[in-house]
Amino acid sequence: MKKLIYKRIVLKLSGEALEGDRGFGIAPHIVSSIAQQIKEVRGLGVDVVCIIGGGNFFRGVEGEKNGIDRATADYIGMLATVMNGLVMSDALEKVGVQTRVQSALEIKALCEPYIRRRAMRHLQKGRVVIFAAGTGNPFFTTDTAAALRAVEMDADVILKATKVDGVYDKDPVRHKDAKKFTRLSYLNVIKKQLRVMDTTATSLCMENQLPIVVFNLNQPGNIRRVVLGEKIGTVVS
Repeated sequence: MKKLIYKRIVLKLSGEALEGDRGFGIAPHIVSSIAQQIKEVRGLGVDVVCIIGGGNFFRGVEGEKNGIDRATADYIGMLATVMNGLVMSDALEKVGVQTRVQSALEIKALCEPYIRRRAMRHLQKGRVVIFAAGTGNPFFTTDTAAALRAVEMDADVILKATKVDGVYDKDPVRHKDAKKFTRLSYLNVIKKQLRVMDTTATSLCMENQLPIVVFNLNQPGNIRRVVLGEKIGTVVS
């Protein structure tokens, strides 16, 4: 068997990744597929942390455009990530993977509060830890939460799961001549505003030398391919 390149990963999923072609909410077959891929890499001995956005239910920025106070809108968005975290937890438990959901907002009836040492202990016991509610603060994205938790959890990499197979210089759906990058520096991502992750998240990864791999989640087995070092997607380092 190939040697593991990454032994502890943070899997960053957008809320939109869970909705499939529905345009809103949860697509059960998509969630099940993600759960199976996570189970596959857990079977290789990889520690897995998940952070999920909430855009399939509510986006703070959109809420603000509709007249909701920005801080309030962001808190509503955090609650959406809790819903997604519980859905992902349920899907993983159904395929035999033990999980714990930790929330940056205290919701005792549904999830544990975020406690770093407890989260580390869950990983040591082979559980998948799902972090919900972002950083717990408005004005910060779940990308920033992913970078922050990855550093706190001593992760080897952030896997940014998307609907395309890497980072392009322009939208590959709209432009057939879009050029794909196989490798980028953090500074290039920031200077070219490539939207891999937001600037705060990218800067935090750069300061801590934490690589980001952007890849297509819709191709079954891609998470496994990444942790085994196959050259897919775009690596930011």
